[in-house]
Amino acid sequence: MTDFEQSSLFPYTAIVDRPKLAWPGGKRVAVWIVPNIEHFHLEAGPKAPDVRNHSRRDYGNRVGVWRVMDVLTKHCVRGTVALNGEVVRHYPRIMQECARLNWELMGHGMTNSATLSGLSRDAEAQVIAETKSAIESCGQTMRGWLGPGLTETFNTLDLLREAGVTYVADWCNDDLPYAMNNGLYSIPYTLELNDMPLFNNPSISIVDFERRIRDTFDVLYEEGEKSGRVMCIALHPFLIGAAHRIRYLDSALAHIAGHDGVWFATGSEIIEAYRGSMPA
Repeated sequence: MTDFEQSSLFPYTAIVDRPKLAWPGGKRVAVWIVPNIEHFHLEAGPKAPDVRNHSRRDYGNRVGVWRVMDVLTKHCVRGTVALNGEVVRHYPRIMQECARLNWELMGHGMTNSATLSGLSRDAEAQVIAETKSAIESCGQTMRGWLGPGLTETFNTLDLLREAGVTYVADWCNDDLPYAMNNGLYSIPYTLELNDMPLFNNPSISIVDFERRIRDTFDVLYEEGEKSGRVMCIALHPFLIGAAHRIRYLDSALAHIAGHDGVWFATGSEIIEAYRGSMPA
């Protein structure tokens, strides 16, 4: 398959034409926080290892993730981890804390040093199976998936369905979940509230990032009075977990948590509630 229309994957539906969505307890906005906990290989440059870029990312697993965990715990938020399977082997201390906090583990490939692009069907199926096995070794079921680099092939969605996955976060095209044609559900992920594209170059300041989170929430909260909405904040510990940024995440979450109509949820909780609220 080399040419397709998006309608072959999921139908188009205008958000204004959908049935009213009610979240548990009458909440207006379901907010899910996605810490991307990743493992990068020490890549070789032309003459030597790329120490500069590798060590910057490694900071997230050594230091930044612990700050992110503290802030999310302060606001009673369970993270939904986009997890590289190799993290289970290389960083057992992080996995121990994820288990203690009861964070959900969502598949994110085996390493962010390799994307799914260009893989054969068998090779991609193996990546998905290995990631699923790593999550199962932590005592969880792999219910969700975010492709490394948000990459997919023409086989990805069907392979995920065959692997027992329920929801996929690669399609950042809505403020609500929706059903895909093969039985998977798409859940709203984000590039607009994602520290990777916004800080890695960088393109905006941390002050602007906090303001963007607040402004996004305020609009969705207002819209959520009529019908529920989903808000995602995507985090990378080596970026948001830096000492000069973490307090702005704390402040943004305090703003969100200060509203009664907020449901901090995990990916699978959002999808289960959505499925239960939609007409057959």
